Amino acid sequence: MDLAPLVEDRSPRGIAAAVARLVRAGQLQPGDRLPTVRELGAALGVSPATVSGAFQALAAVGLVVSRGRAGTFVVPPPAGWLPPRYRELADGAPATRVDLSTGTPDPDLLPALGRALVRVAGRAPSGAPETYTSAPVVPELEGLLRASWPFAPERLTVVDGAMDAIGRTLEVAASFGDRVAVEDPGFPPLYDLVDQLGLERVPVPLDRHGMTVDGLDAALRAGATAVVLQPRAHNPTGVSLTATRARDLAGVVRRHTAGSAGPAGGAQVRSTRRIVVIEDDHSGQIASSRDVSLGAWLATVVHVRSYSKSHGPDLRIAAVGGPATELDALVARRMLGPGWTSRLLQHTLADLLTDADAVERVAHARRVYFARQQALGDALGTHGVAVSPGDGINLWLPVHDEATALVRLAAAGLRVAPGTPFAATPDPRPHHVRVTVSPLRDDVEQVAHALALAAAP
Repeated sequence: MDLAPLVEDRSPRGIAAAVARLVRAGQLQPGDRLPTVRELGAALGVSPATVSGAFQALAAVGLVVSRGRAGTFVVPPPAGWLPPRYRELADGAPATRVDLSTGTPDPDLLPALGRALVRVAGRAPSGAPETYTSAPVVPELEGLLRASWPFAPERLTVVDGAMDAIGRTLEVAASFGDRVAVEDPGFPPLYDLVDQLGLERVPVPLDRHGMTVDGLDAALRAGATAVVLQPRAHNPTGVSLTATRARDLAGVVRRHTAGSAGPAGGAQVRSTRRIVVIEDDHSGQIASSRDVSLGAWLATVVHVRSYSKSHGPDLRIAAVGGPATELDALVARRMLGPGWTSRLLQHTLADLLTDADAVERVAHARRVYFARQQALGDALGTHGVAVSPGDGINLWLPVHDEATALVRLAAAGLRVAPGTPFAATPDPRPHHVRVTVSPLRDDVEQVAHALALAAAP
């Protein structure tokens, strides 16, 4: 379709609006490829940057998706309930051999929830049930969490998963239009969440030790009032913070909150800037790296520990610990919604954290995931693909061209996650795909061979 004659307003907003109208009217169908930014820019007499801005706006609301050099395409509607970047991760042909795209744990390595539920039901109190104003965390679970927390939190609660925890914390720690420092690359649904809350993402690069000190300093200088990072088993790269890096990052935050704001009536007024650091420890129980937190050096850290990958996604429990300022507001707001996370599930998690068989099963899963990471890394090395196996269940694989790699892998019956949704900015960067190692069994060599062929020019 020739789009140029159908665009009346040649601003980024006007171009995006024209494309959106064509999609809603059915004149542009799911899967249709849009002109390149240079082609449409030349036809409209505007710069490629103007068209790129329009396409970015369309991608942000889930109408189109960029597939690198393959082009920009209209998004199919069936997954309309998914946020834009979740939709990009879910898009693509199903795997015919093995699906390495999911980012989910191996179900065979999870502890048995059924037995825990039976034990909890047998110990259920016979008296009156908890009231609507009872404490949101059962004492047994809170005691276990506090004993294992990487720092002494003022408050601790549980919510329905890590993204629930991060979203609720951002709602109380940031206001519309505030800037939030995020990892680049990072977790795509976090970008969707930040966008939905009306916050501005400030990308911070990573190295092999996690978020960089200079990058965080630049983000805070740009006005970021919150920081979201993954302390270990980073998704997608698998890197983990060292204690030294965590200490240095905490020092950067302290410097930006302890400075003087300038003279007022001849006296120096101390800055009242508050910067909240949110740590997403999504793979804590199955990670092999040390449990490191900026909270050991900083008082404004909200640490989130999810049990989805270690004990099962359907458990839907994440613990949140940190300063009273944020946690009291989070709990108060939650009392006007779900109120609390099921106490039955809380007792179940407490049981799993103390039952010897369940504890050993999680420890076994941690060892297996570590071995699968190493085995795939070694096998890729024999095919000339150098990677640094990370922690957790994901491996970040560099490829010559993302779109080509995805097509080659689909032809081999394999599915991986595209790398583009993990980028915090649309800037050109080296191409990658994310490989989830949790489904690997005795097929590591065949998978490595296919990945190496897909990564090649």
